[in-house]
Amino acid sequence: MRSTVKLLLLSAGVLALAACSRETNTMRAFYGEAGSEIETSDFGNATRNNSAIHSGSISQVVNMTRKFAGDVPNTVNFAFDSAVLDGDARAALVQQANWIKQFPEVRFRVYGHTDLVGSDAYNKGLGLRRARAVVNFLISQGISRNRLEAVASFGETQPLVFVQTEERRNRRTVTEISGFVATNPLLLNGKYAQVIFREYVTSATPPHQQADAAPGAAGAGNGG
Repeated sequence: MRSTVKLLLLSAGVLALAACSRETNTMRAFYGEAGSEIETSDFGNATRNNSAIHSGSISQVVNMTRKFAGDVPNTVNFAFDSAVLDGDARAALVQQANWIKQFPEVRFRVYGHTDLVGSDAYNKGLGLRRARAVVNFLISQGISRNRLEAVASFGETQPLVFVQTEERRNRRTVTEISGFVATNPLLLNGKYAQVIFREYVTSATPPHQQADAAPGAAGAGNGG
């Protein structure tokens, strides 16, 4: 009889521990930080991610990055072994600058790339020179330097076309939204959500040109 009682008590204890474990796991899942699910992402650790999720900043950056790439050319190409901007590149960068001017709280980064010809070290430097050339041009168009970064060169590590010969499509820079300026973090609120869909942003034309343009008037040149 005593053995039976002990067995019943032991079984009850095991069941109680299992129930506590399930409850603890359930509570941990319920009260855990939202950001912990994306702790390994590029946006940082769980604490920052938690704040970003609740403020909506991550989705805002992602949405604006897509909007930017959809509205204007976010890529410019270069001649072989060159960081000189040609006419097509300058025209694309004018459109980028006009778009960027509409969002004073947004920060941008320029990534430089090369084709697969040459050494890794040389192409790393060449990609950085290309990124800096783009940044300098955007600054010449009135974009504040503290909103632009040219700190990333992927060199030849991310080709669009996997060939060992000269390939123009690989010789490029890509401009992307990287976040918000330090003096105005997370200010992309409802007002800016509405601004995203303004027609002048889609056309990458400055607002004053939109207002001044008359029906049938001649369009502006591509520049460069």
